[in-house]
Amino acid sequence: MADASIYQSPLNTRYASVEMQQLFSDERKFKTWRALWIALAKTERELGLDITEEQIAELEKNRDNLNLDVARERERVVRHDVMSHVYAYGQQCPKAAGIIHLGATSCYVGDNTDLILMREGLKIVRRKLLNVVEKLAKFARAYREMPCLAYTHLQPAQLTTVGKRATLWINDLMLDLEEIDRRIESIRFLGSKGTTGTQASFMELFDNDEGKVKALDEKIAALMGFSGVYPVSGQTYSRKVDSFVLGTLSGVAQSAYKFSNDLRILQSFKEMEEPFEKSQIGSSAMAYKRNPMRSERMGSLCRYVLVDALNPAITASTQWFERTLDDSANKRIAVAEAFLAVDAILGIYMNVADGLVVYPKVVRSRVMAELPFMATENILMDAVKRGGDRQQLHERIRVHSQAAARAVKEEGKPNDLMERICADEAFGLTMEQVAGILSPENFTGRAPSQVSEYLDEVVEPVLRAAADQLGEHTQLDV
Repeated sequence: MADASIYQSPLNTRYASVEMQQLFSDERKFKTWRALWIALAKTERELGLDITEEQIAELEKNRDNLNLDVARERERVVRHDVMSHVYAYGQQCPKAAGIIHLGATSCYVGDNTDLILMREGLKIVRRKLLNVVEKLAKFARAYREMPCLAYTHLQPAQLTTVGKRATLWINDLMLDLEEIDRRIESIRFLGSKGTTGTQASFMELFDNDEGKVKALDEKIAALMGFSGVYPVSGQTYSRKVDSFVLGTLSGVAQSAYKFSNDLRILQSFKEMEEPFEKSQIGSSAMAYKRNPMRSERMGSLCRYVLVDALNPAITASTQWFERTLDDSANKRIAVAEAFLAVDAILGIYMNVADGLVVYPKVVRSRVMAELPFMATENILMDAVKRGGDRQQLHERIRVHSQAAARAVKEEGKPNDLMERICADEAFGLTMEQVAGILSPENFTGRAPSQVSEYLDEVVEPVLRAAADQLGEHTQLDV
């Protein structure tokens, strides 16, 4: 139970998954530090330094046996987090105490751990994004033919279909997926670069054998699951990497924000709704309300990520020469919280996409209220084919359209444009003939085919390749 007397981040207590919280936990960080120290010792022994198998075995035995209380107490004395953990590890490994962190600087464990965690975090984000896509793809296929109003400038435009609109949400996420894959692939290891990135301390350890120093970098990276290292660095990897990663997370937030806003507007129109549970309260004052709480929460967290992505951009641009430490406090907050927030966003997105509600009769009635205006071009062409004068008929449609619109807006009457046109002898149409023209399915163009083509050719191959990661569902706790 969290201590209610002190501040707790809502990202932990309300929003982010346990999985993502554990990834950025102190326990995961410090166990990774120890794994890095073991990798360093093993590689240094392999390359000829006087380190024994017994020392390495002692380090491995205590890798997960964190004595955080010892490290915390030591940090109060020395004011250095890494050296405090070197000391604490050494207390558990007396035979190996002298070779822990040999030749390394703080960024050997700090920066390499950050790179490991960010790459793992992106993999979690990728999996959850794919699960959102899977749910939206099922929705798009189910509603690929249902006509609905499309909007430009938030004004009714030509028709689309409910499923086609869903493919626009999916497409944004598929673009994000491409960016996530590029980012995962591009992240390299810092390796063992030393205090200013020159590897001078390791040159000293290996008697100026450059081949061994280069091999140290490569072998540690391989032990930690990386195919390569950044070829040059100061003491730290370039903080542009953090900016790139949070830019990728910002992209996911942008896509989710767009979806959440669209859905909130559609819920206002009463065409669609996010899931609403039996006992859910929509408003403390108005008991009848069904507020789009999940979409609003999603948008709120998305805004946080968009702004948070500025932090590493500013940090990267203000680093001095080979390193300064003014990145540290900002970095440990900004990076972790961006991952936690995007994790929460995708959890909500998954939950909403899993239970989207469509009201077909409302969708249809809203279409039919606007369709007469959209059908006027078809009616004009039909009348011209039967011998009418296009310019004269165009003017009559303009007059009738404005009169019908005025009646709708100023008098609250139904749209009677078709009745006005049928009553005009110049068009020679009956309401029965107009009814055939006014079938919404005649106004959606290739939308249904576009849905099928997009899902079959673009989305489904990606989902099939990730089949073992799909089928995930999110239950929101609050």
